[in-house]
Amino acid sequence: MPKLTKVVIPVAGLGTRTLPASKAIPKEMLTVVDKPAIQHVVEEAVAAGFTEIILVTRSGKSAIADHFDSHSELEQILESKGKLEILASIRRLLPHGVSLCAIRQPEPKGLGDAVRCAAPLVGQEAFAVMLPDMLIHHPSNVNSTDLCGMLARYHHQNSPQVMVEAVAEANVVHYGIIATSQPSQSSWPQTLKIKQIVEKPSHQDAPSNLAVMGRYILPPEIFAILENTPPGAGDEIQLTDAIAQLLKSTTTEAYLMQGKTYDCGNKQGLLRANLIFGLNHTSEGQDFRAFVSDIISQSGGE
Repeated sequence: MPKLTKVVIPVAGLGTRTLPASKAIPKEMLTVVDKPAIQHVVEEAVAAGFTEIILVTRSGKSAIADHFDSHSELEQILESKGKLEILASIRRLLPHGVSLCAIRQPEPKGLGDAVRCAAPLVGQEAFAVMLPDMLIHHPSNVNSTDLCGMLARYHHQNSPQVMVEAVAEANVVHYGIIATSQPSQSSWPQTLKIKQIVEKPSHQDAPSNLAVMGRYILPPEIFAILENTPPGAGDEIQLTDAIAQLLKSTTTEAYLMQGKTYDCGNKQGLLRANLIFGLNHTSEGQDFRAFVSDIISQSGGE
């Protein structure tokens, strides 16, 4: 089986849930500690072995691609001032052998349409989709990322994969929700055959509390399905609806993640991501942890 090299990252969203911060700055460029959210996601992709990053974008989003481009003037200034550690951090945003390109989504028609727009660059290959809003933090005792685990499962089974996480029953209305053909087990990695997938169901109609968390490995056949997928929830073309059609002909698995997802596309998720990533940051975490501990101590009686 050929190695997967391509990952599609849709970045054409308007960022309405993070206004006013995202009025002039792409929401994907909002920072989580010392990096924009998009950099965290690209680093996750590169760590899993992907070498071709495909951004699906629109006007007003040029800052995203610019972030990964070289900045010779800034690099010269940092070098002349002896700030070599900072210089190294901006030079290695894209390692040697990793490319980044962009293609436009003409109109904001939903995630499914954004993925469909990437078809000319993906071609007839299986590929990954990663949503830039969704950042994953892994426990310190986990040796590999969930994306690496899901990719390994794909290569073992040759089955499309959808990453899922159990969420509170009250939150199922905000996600794509799956039903599986068997109960989950306690061993890792957990993979479950998907029986049904529904986009943002009501509490009454939700088939489970297993929510899709913005990581997919899909076959090229999904593009033809997306071409014929009508608008669904929110009057948008939903990737979830296309996957529901894919289930009719192709065994598709849910990969139950070990990490914890933070939705940086909304203010509460962005705050929580900054807290968790800050507490666990390599160089800043210790001091930040002490600061947070002091705040908790001071507010203990309030």
